[in-house]
Amino acid sequence: MPVDDAELPERFRGQLTFSRGATEGGRRLPVIDLGASVFAPEEASEGRVFTRDYRMAVSQRDALATDTGEIELASALDARMRSLLGRSLRLRSVAAGSCAGCEAELTALGNVVFDMARFGIQFVASPRHADGVVISGVVNANMRDALEKTYEAVPDPKVVIAVGACAISGGVFHDSAQVVGIPDSIPVDLWIPGCPPHPLTILDGLLRLLGRIE
Repeated sequence: MPVDDAELPERFRGQLTFSRGATEGGRRLPVIDLGASVFAPEEASEGRVFTRDYRMAVSQRDALATDTGEIELASALDARMRSLLGRSLRLRSVAAGSCAGCEAELTALGNVVFDMARFGIQFVASPRHADGVVISGVVNANMRDALEKTYEAVPDPKVVIAVGACAISGGVFHDSAQVVGIPDSIPVDLWIPGCPPHPLTILDGLLRLLGRIE
């Protein structure tokens, strides 16, 4: 299970927040939008710093925008959904216009280091065998129809998880005319920021969604 003292590489950049000095004197600070952040070194400026905290998954998109440097982490699904899912989760991944960075981190969740299957979480080949959909990529015009059909094929009730800056905000491609984003008809239950997010960030969010982490 993800822990506070997890070993992370030196180059790891966790949650972007305000430095202690920046918050002194009651100064009005610009909003940090973790959903739009690509975690580039240049973003650590004007009193903003990257922490070592990998816990960033939230239940509401708006929770990723903060003017205090703090975010409200994801809460568990309601009791009825958790009762239906039990202690397992089967997910269908949809790469809806991605550079493959997020998909590489999702794939890493199945290796011997992270081994998400020990928590009963697995990816499946068919949406008809899934409890929900994991969306990565900007959702471009060519992939919108495929995403909507995949979502419709998952039996109700179902969950939706948006992974990475592209799925959340369009990332570095947000100005492109081809970026349509996740349709309003697909409600998202978990937003996981990053470019790409670390496997621990994803795993932490999934376990919070299942109520395995308080």
